[in-house]
Amino acid sequence: MEFNEYQKIARSTAVYPEEYKVVYPALGLCGEAGEVAEKVKKTVRGDSSLNEVQGNIAMELGDVLWYLAILADDLEVDLEDIVQ
Repeated sequence: MEFNEYQKIARSTAVYPEEYKVVYPALGLCGEAGEVAEKVKKTVRGDSSLNEVQGNIAMELGDVLWYLAILADDLEVDLEDIVQ
């Protein structure tokens, strides 16, 4: 799948009030990135190994990507341009 295709599909699933354009996905991006960091932090503390939480981290990274795609779309920037 191409990045811009992903961005278009992500946009079709985004539901939030127009007045929160940019703000909503920016806050969501921060929250999801925090969830990634939290899972990694717990491996440093010894609660689990990185191998044990790899799948969970990958799922959170998918959420990060979704919010990134929507934020870029709200800013009228193609995800492909960001990747370049």
